[in-house]
Amino acid sequence: MHAHKTEAPPIVSRRESTVGSPTGDFMVAPSLEISVPTTPTRVTPPLSSHSRSPSPEKEDAWENIIRRRVASDAVYENVDLEELMLQMREAENLEEQGDIIHYLVVKFGLNHETGSVIEGQAVTVKDLLKDLYERACQMKHWALVRHAAGMLGKRVEDLAKAMTDLLVRQKQVTVGLPPHNEVTITAPLPSSELRVLIHEAYGSDETTAMLTQELVVYLAMFIRTEPSLFSEMLRLRVGLIIQVMASELARTIQCGPDVASDHLLNLSPFEMKNLLHHIMSGKEFNIGSGRSGTFFISSRSTKVSKKSTIGSFLGSVVGMEGKSSDDAETERHGQWLRRRRLDGALNRVPRNFYPRIWNILEKCRGINIEGKVIPQTLTQEMTPGELKFALEVETILNTIPQPEYRQLVVEAMMVLALVAEYHNADQLGDIVSAQDIVHVANNIFLSDQKQQDGDATLCCAREKREPGVGGGLACGGAAYICLHFYDSAPSGSYAEELKEHKRKPLFSVPGTISPVCRKCTINVTYCISSFRVMFILKTF
Repeated sequence: MHAHKTEAPPIVSRRESTVGSPTGDFMVAPSLEISVPTTPTRVTPPLSSHSRSPSPEKEDAWENIIRRRVASDAVYENVDLEELMLQMREAENLEEQGDIIHYLVVKFGLNHETGSVIEGQAVTVKDLLKDLYERACQMKHWALVRHAAGMLGKRVEDLAKAMTDLLVRQKQVTVGLPPHNEVTITAPLPSSELRVLIHEAYGSDETTAMLTQELVVYLAMFIRTEPSLFSEMLRLRVGLIIQVMASELARTIQCGPDVASDHLLNLSPFEMKNLLHHIMSGKEFNIGSGRSGTFFISSRSTKVSKKSTIGSFLGSVVGMEGKSSDDAETERHGQWLRRRRLDGALNRVPRNFYPRIWNILEKCRGINIEGKVIPQTLTQEMTPGELKFALEVETILNTIPQPEYRQLVVEAMMVLALVAEYHNADQLGDIVSAQDIVHVANNIFLSDQKQQDGDATLCCAREKREPGVGGGLACGGAAYICLHFYDSAPSGSYAEELKEHKRKPLFSVPGTISPVCRKCTINVTYCISSFRVMFILKTF
């Protein structure tokens, strides 16, 4: 196939398949054009009446697509083979033909004869699928190309070499969609074994399995040429990266998650690589319009820092001069939420994060993260800078399915580490609950929003909260945390007060908050003051 500027094909839905097939090679060519979806929708997590409820299991748009594919397959369930072949020949487009051939693969298998004969040879379902793949390549129908390639058992070029390039640079790779179906790859494997492992991780979703192979190759390209993109990252969670790529498209194009997922699958290889680079580098991007209703991805001048969101908080503590009010006012709405979502999806943490967690564990019996405890005993078995210790901590953090909530928990633990460091605290108590700090901080934030008549008074800070779509929060915040809280800067108006707290004792009156600090309702994002953090710890 060759790269041409042509009109992008229509969006297709992902199909599911349970049939294995021989291994081949898969290679697709770049193209700049993509089609744009329209209908915007909104999905929010389920509502909880308890402020410190566990994180909800948010339904993935990928699951919706698979169910939609099952419903489509049910249309052909009572149609005999001869009638299906007739419908396929009369089909007006590749998408409809692809639906029928997909059903034939699932129902009869690749080697089943269709009853047709060409040049004296019986035509099998596999022959139909190969023909579909070739025509989809010619028409640059990328979603159909990926799906047909997955069902044919093809693999991208240099898959094993790409995986090895990531592993030798001490980056573990996980495949599969979180939180339940992730498989971690820690050692080099032959291409054939990698293909099988990746496709098993995604079950019946052949399209995403092929997309995962593509992304692994692109990530290997980036780590060879721009290793700085991977700083402070131990694991590359490809499934979560795919989800965030779809959410970024949904945010930029202003469409629903289902449409964005379909749209992502239909990106050309060139645009897929381009979008992945934007995600890894933190660059903002635009969807530009081209001829014939097509669009392309281009960079904006503004970019999100590759540093973790907590970096600006640390800067304020150790001597940050602070932004001017004019600069603060120019911060675009939704930018901090996006930063946290990207940092959480990429497993990017602040510098020296894991040694700081080790120091916290020396002062308590453990850290509780959504029911999983990082025990103090790890400090007796491992050193602060040991990779094994960092992986133990990250494994527990990865049980949090929502990337932006995961990042808030990381920020909460960094604030806790700063409290222990700057106040020379000998003990932080028994088991420290990171999610409780975040949820109490959210309540402090909402209380302050009520007093200041802030944006959150339109949703979570209202006297009578109204459930959103699907029974979730009205603002759509994950894990019952207000969306405006996710979108607030790590360092805020109380940064100077926090610097003052470094030089003061924890409590001037035992068991109470000092009157000097009564106005410091600084939370994790809103800057939790050291007094407030210690008060929260004493509360639990």
